[in-house]
Amino acid sequence: MSPNTTPPAQPSGPVTKADISRYRENLQGEIDAVALYSVLAKKESSGMLQDFYTRMVEIEEIHAGVWRKQLEAAGVDTSRMSPAWRARVLMFIARYFGPSLVVPTIAEREASDQAMYDEQPEALARMPGDERSHARLFRELAAGGGATGGTIASIEGRHRGSGGNQLRAAVLGANDGLVSNLSISMGVAGASQGGHAVLIAGFAGMLAGALSMAIGEWLSVQSARELYAHQVKVEREELLQVPDEEEEELTLIYQAKGLTAEQARHMSQSIVSGDLGHAVDTLAREELGIDPNELGGSAWVAAATSFVLFALGAIVPLSPFIFASGMGAVAASIAVSAIALMLVGAAITVVTGSSVLRTGGRQVLLGMLAAAITFGLGTLVGHAVG
Repeated sequence: MSPNTTPPAQPSGPVTKADISRYRENLQGEIDAVALYSVLAKKESSGMLQDFYTRMVEIEEIHAGVWRKQLEAAGVDTSRMSPAWRARVLMFIARYFGPSLVVPTIAEREASDQAMYDEQPEALARMPGDERSHARLFRELAAGGGATGGTIASIEGRHRGSGGNQLRAAVLGANDGLVSNLSISMGVAGASQGGHAVLIAGFAGMLAGALSMAIGEWLSVQSARELYAHQVKVEREELLQVPDEEEEELTLIYQAKGLTAEQARHMSQSIVSGDLGHAVDTLAREELGIDPNELGGSAWVAAATSFVLFALGAIVPLSPFIFASGMGAVAASIAVSAIALMLVGAAITVVTGSSVLRTGGRQVLLGMLAAAITFGLGTLVGHAVG
């Protein structure tokens, strides 16, 4: 984070509508970042990470001031600008479900925006460097790694996501239930003209799919936990049998992170010759990227989460058939599913930052295409059997 605060260059000519639109977009991004990082600072239990997010807020406020000044000079009122809906969604998730759930999403957004000020002459000289630094730091946070030499001395392992971006996984889990059960329901509806068989098949499909997802997630996480536990055990044995080799590996890791050879050697010697449990913990984190206290998370929590998310999506196309039957229920199922697919698309844009209409429309189109195919096949089968 460069201390360079050289004043930004002023536009060489009159400010255009495109300039104002760009300034407004820049300011909106900084307002979103300030609001989100403020929430993260309040919700973090680690004092070090609280300080980190507080510092991020201060930097983003400096950035926001640059674009606010440009807009006000152009006669644009910025007093009513507030966090956008995507930022509010992430703030809600961080506030009620914890910062770790949104950090991977922030890391992706920071990575995609790290060059945003490179070609903007109005930006402070320090701002391109700040954005790259933010991308690098959040990449470390999302990966659960550590940073040294003037950045963050430690990043807690709980910011690791065993399944990658947890927010995206949650949205796509619900989407799987929605699309699969919509297809099942429409297939049976085509064969039975929306009769009560749809309800039976739909509930069977919902239960089968949710159980399959839960069992698959349990096996995945449990297998990872067993693998991590074995790797930690191997590290412990190697530390007892060949401590010199482990010290050398740790020295190389710290040198790669930016420490001098002397600093890295001193730190490695101190760790390896100290408490065995602390040394094993450090080696597991630094060499393997594993948090020995979590080992990839709880398999049961992962299974239950997958079951619930799939079931929540699967119940949507089935709900009209609980109260009605026939083609009226089919039409209602298609309508509520289309709305739900649009919402899923909107939720995905919280992660990707893409257009709500484009992403939501794509979700609706693909979901309706799947429903139309299965409805058509169901109708053909129904006629053939009849």
